[in-house]
Amino acid sequence: MNQWEVVIGIETHAQLSSVSKIFSGASTAFGAAPNTQACAVDLALPGVLPVLNRKAVECAIRFGLAIGAQVAPKSVFARKNYFYPDLPKGYQISQFELPVVQGGAITVAVGSGDKAYEKTVNLTRAHLEEDAGKSLHEDFHGKSGIDLNRAGTPLLEIVTEPDMRSSDEAVAYARALHALVRWIGICDGNMQEGSFRCDANVSVRRPGAPYGTRREIKNLNSFRFLKEAIDFEVQWQINEIEEGRAIQQATVLFDPDSGETRMMRSKEDAHDYRYFPDPDLLPLLIPADWIDRVRGELPELPNQKRQRFIAQFGLSAYDATTLTASQEIAAYFEAVVGIAGAANAKPCANWVMVDLAARLNKEGREIGESPVSAAQLGGLIQRIADNTISNNIAKKVFEALWNGEGASADEVIEKQGLRQITDSGAIAALVDEVIAANPGNVAEYRAGKEKAFNALVGQVMKAAKGKANPQQVNALLKEKLAG
Repeated sequence: MNQWEVVIGIETHAQLSSVSKIFSGASTAFGAAPNTQACAVDLALPGVLPVLNRKAVECAIRFGLAIGAQVAPKSVFARKNYFYPDLPKGYQISQFELPVVQGGAITVAVGSGDKAYEKTVNLTRAHLEEDAGKSLHEDFHGKSGIDLNRAGTPLLEIVTEPDMRSSDEAVAYARALHALVRWIGICDGNMQEGSFRCDANVSVRRPGAPYGTRREIKNLNSFRFLKEAIDFEVQWQINEIEEGRAIQQATVLFDPDSGETRMMRSKEDAHDYRYFPDPDLLPLLIPADWIDRVRGELPELPNQKRQRFIAQFGLSAYDATTLTASQEIAAYFEAVVGIAGAANAKPCANWVMVDLAARLNKEGREIGESPVSAAQLGGLIQRIADNTISNNIAKKVFEALWNGEGASADEVIEKQGLRQITDSGAIAALVDEVIAANPGNVAEYRAGKEKAFNALVGQVMKAAKGKANPQQVNALLKEKLAG
């Protein structure tokens, strides 16, 4: 595999968060009965004219500013001509030579731990276009149905340079892009409903050689499928070349059941679409004051927040990246720190990323659905920090809060008598009892067996019903065993 370099570029279709379509007033709501949300414009009836949706343009501006791109003061809509049953006009309105967003980049974190690194993926462009309808095959024997509800749905097609060199980098980029479009409020990111779909352009080459022939894997709607599809396609292309066959440029589909890609059609080049400016739409002019207003309305962006978390709270790059995976997670974390205090930022991060995340994942919940509020978790972490409870007891308190057994950590601690024993005299008495009752373990420890010490600690904690301060138990036990 080291004899080959993988080259990947990604095209993403993000459905924009407008309530109506890009060139008509028809609804974009998901789940309506077929063909109930397609108006005369979407059906391409004679004499109808498109009218551009201002909200869709504003979404494009927000995205361009978020990635540091140039928002074009003038862009042009073009007709992309091709025949498909769910495309009533016989062409799609898109942008070609003059897109609304030009350039920009997204920096992503790839991997974790010692192998983690940052990768900057450069973007070529992002352009506005309308979606086509949908062909339905499952419900019709020997024929296809056409649902035009999606026809005219506003999309932002986001195109990268061929900068990625592995499926891991491609997935890291797709995840970061998915988080960003949700963060700035231009797309709900719902991959199951088709709001965020990726096409991966994949080729292989010998290191230093010109780019190989690419094949485009269409309509990948999960990060797992994106990785599996790229990995299969890469190995397939390498095998083909090593067996003396040339790669043909093509559009392929990924079959999740078999884990394989299969050819759909030979790939069209731009000239095959006979692009020309749409005569029904004037050029899109975006004045500087509109761009400035949108810039002023942007929230703190993920990368900015990530860098602030590192600087302000002393978090690692990995922790900061995890905590800025979505606005909801970042806001929850900051609210926890607001209660527990900045000095406890690292324990706050651990509780949000590990204990809370594990419980949410187990029950299939989003962080906004957590039964434990940020204020409750912050209060719990405060009680660990001031030695009211130990980490082990804290897990019991968390469980009680999750199950609604108290309004706060303090209430659960008092109700269940979980306050940690920190009285040195009380702990010393327990230690003396355990030493007297376990002469065998004492002898083993003094003979150099460390495991025997752990057994004695366990006996003290058992006698204290888990409520003794572990640090004090360790210190007093060592002191008395050394005496």
